[in-house]
Amino acid sequence: MRTQLTKGLRRRVMYVENKNGLIDGAQGRIGWVSFSKTGQTIYYRGRTLQKGRGISGDFFDVESGEEYWVSGVKQRGSNAHPAERGVSIEVDPDALDDYRFIRSA
Repeated sequence: MRTQLTKGLRRRVMYVENKNGLIDGAQGRIGWVSFSKTGQTIYYRGRTLQKGRGISGDFFDVESGEEYWVSGVKQRGSNAHPAERGVSIEVDPDALDDYRFIRSA
């Protein structure tokens, strides 16, 4: 299913931010995510993130209940949630080339 988030793709380099803590040492990460057929579920680094109406995020981890902000990678580099400042962001090694390509486009 084609949505604004999936853009009709099964996998996409995305920005994922944990609103309640860290994702493997960083608040926000840029990496490959996979989508369910409907686009309502995202799979990232062993986590299953379900679309929901959270207080500070648009997805939640089905195991921990933590909220996540998920968005496309911005060419200008301002990937963090608009209400956040000073978020620590890391790019996954397997997404680095694709991230650089997006930034340079």
